[in-house]
Parts: sequence; structure tokens; C-alpha cells
Amino acid sequence: MVVRLEYGTTGLECSIPDPELQKVLRIKSLPPLADLGDSIADAIESPIEQLPLAQLANGKKTACLVICDITRPVPNAEILPTVIGTLEGAGIPREGITILIATGTHRPNEGDELKKLVGADIARNFRCVNHFCTDQESLVDLGTSPNGVPIQLNKLYVEAELKITLGMIEPHFMAGFAGGRKMVMPGVAGLDSIMAWHSPKFLEHPLATNGSVEGNPVHEEALAICKLCPPDFIIDVALNEQKRPWAVFAGHFENAWLRGVAAVRETTQDWVEEAVDVVVTTCGGFPLDLTYYQTVKGMVGALPIVKEGGWIVIASACEEGIGNAHFKEALFELDRIDNLVERMESGDWTPVADQWQIEELAKAARSAKIAMITKGISPEECRQIFAEPFPTVEAALDHIRQEYDRPITVAAIPKGPYVIARVKD
Repeated sequence: MVVRLEYGTTGLECSIPDPELQKVLRIKSLPPLADLGDSIADAIESPIEQLPLAQLANGKKTACLVICDITRPVPNAEILPTVIGTLEGAGIPREGITILIATGTHRPNEGDELKKLVGADIARNFRCVNHFCTDQESLVDLGTSPNGVPIQLNKLYVEAELKITLGMIEPHFMAGFAGGRKMVMPGVAGLDSIMAWHSPKFLEHPLATNGSVEGNPVHEEALAICKLCPPDFIIDVALNEQKRPWAVFAGHFENAWLRGVAAVRETTQDWVEEAVDVVVTTCGGFPLDLTYYQTVKGMVGALPIVKEGGWIVIASACEEGIGNAHFKEALFELDRIDNLVERMESGDWTPVADQWQIEELAKAARSAKIAMITKGISPEECRQIFAEPFPTVEAALDHIRQEYDRPITVAAIPKGPYVIARVKD
């Protein structure tokens, strides 16, 4: 069977023999909204368990709109004009509106990339600011959480009279689902906050995984921190297979998000009858597969359906390479990854930004062997970052077949981490 994988902006076709292929796991096919602008207008006029946005904006002088960065396919440029029009119509002056890009620990989005992110008119006429998690002058200290996480959030967000987040709800490999509270924590949080939250104490919990909310300590801590300085209003979209919005969930920062989570869970879960020897997967294509850092999400998303000691074959373009310098250097300094968590907990590890993604990579590498198809990372570097390089999916499968004295079983997840993969039991 020919399977088309999400890979960069072009996609990638691979051939998997029918006797081996147990199932192709997909999200449900849903039609996009007929007019996103109209749908946004309706959602902010009739929100979920919150006053209409215009009513909340009335009498306010400043507003902070927190948006996703370039690694998330949120159609900000289509959503922002309706939201900004509502704010200006309610009397908030243009100079009082700030668009804050929730980069977390990611790089800033500037120049032509910023224009693409928010639209050229908005980039030209409104204040657009990248969050820098290491800029102490831009952060406000809100104390420490009961779980010992120091809480620092962006000052522009904290001090705005009206706080709004614009995000998307999708499966998330640590926090269960993206959107909602994650726009604040870690979206506009300080590095110390993010590193304490992304530590083995939270990440090694068995419920810190795709599609898991109740009992997930990563979600619960992010929500608790968000509640200390919550958005007044959220707008989260859900995307279909073509990465176009099929629904809008707007209103109360927790309850509107939970409504969206229930809907997205129904559309993104898929099942295999039993675990397989090999999972062929991706990081969902552009923009999520720009780096190896993000690609780890596709690996971890495959874990629930791969047999212990099996293979994850992941195709990810990685056009921007491995990731930021801290992540790359820390990976290159490791000679082993299987004992990483023990080293972190014992103190035999120098903390670095983005170390949590190395910990998630360790999760995958402890359970399965990683094969990688990419055009953005050399074969030599692939081996340094604990992945075996192959030119094609077919070549990887040929190699894997030699390990078995029986026919192999394979499952494919063309959209990678956008699917919640489960074994039916």
C-alpha cells in the first residue's frame, strides 16, 4: 500500500506491503468552517461561560493578545482582524493593543516571518512583541507554586487590563492537549519556570502523555499557574487534516478549552488491535517538523502502539536542523541516553534550556529503536542524536526485516503527533 506521509511542505510517499501493514491511523475527516471570520465573530459574541468579548473590552485601555509562534499552524492572520476590530470597536485604542508571540523557549519570529504569522497590515500597524524567556526585565515574579515551580510571566501580559489568548487545541505529548492554559504556561513564562515544570518530577509520570488530562501533572501544574493570572478570554481553534479550522472554542479560559478538548479527542483518537513491531510516523509536516527538537513529539506519540524493543521510523524534514544551540550541544555531549533521567535526578547533569525534549527523546529511545528519514540533518549528525539514518522509509523497513525471523507488523501514522494512537484493549 502506498501511504502519503506529512513531510515538510511537500509530503512523502512510501510503500508498505499489505501483509505487514496492520492499519493507517488517521484523524477523522471534517469539513473546514465555511467562513472563519464569521465563525470567530459568532464565537466571541456568544462565548462559552464568559461575557462577550466586546463587553469585556468596554472601558479598557490596554489589551494583550497572546498568539502561537510560527511552529504552530494557527491561522493568526485570519483570526486577528476580527478580534482587533472588536477591541477597537469597544474603545481600546490601537496604541493600547499588544500582540505578544508566545515563543516559550523558541526563537523569535521577525521580519517576513512575522508578516506571515500575523499578516502584513497587522505587522505594520500594531505593536508585535516576541516573548523572550531569558529576559528578566520583561518578566514579573508571581512567587512559587505548591509544587516548587518558580512563577515568572511576561510583564506585558500580566499588566494588560484585558488578556486574550489565541491558540489551537491538538494532542500534546506531555500536557495531553495544547491550547488554553499552555498559551500562558509555558507560552509567556520565564526560563526558570519552564525548566522546573519540564522536569522528571512531572514528565516521568505515566499520565504525562498524549490525550491525557485528568491526573496529568504537567497539565495540572500549567493550569494552576495559569489560574494565578488567567486570560480573560480565550479563542482556540481545532484543525482538520488540511490544517484548516473546523471549530472555534471561545470564552472562559478553562471551560471553553475543556469543551474543545472533548471534541478534539473524539476526532483525533485512532486504534490498532495490538501493538506492532514498527510504527512509521512523522512530526506532522510543516511547520512542526522544522527541527529535530519538535520531531521528538512524533516519536513519543508512537510509543503507545509499538512493541517494547520495536522500531519507530520517523520522516521529518528538519529544514532548520536539530534545534537551538543549547539543545544541540547537550545532545552531542551525551554518549548514552538510557540513563539520562537517573543523571538528572542524581545531580550528575548540568541543567540546560530544552533539556526536557532530551528527556522525552530518552523515553522513546528506552522503549524502541529510532530510524529517521530527513533532508535537514546529515547521517553523521543523526547518529549523534540517537537516530539511525535511512534514505527512504522502504530502506529502513528492509533493514528492520533482517532483525526478525518472522514477518513484521507495521502501523502508519501519516500526521504523527496530531493523532492520539492507542491499542484497543
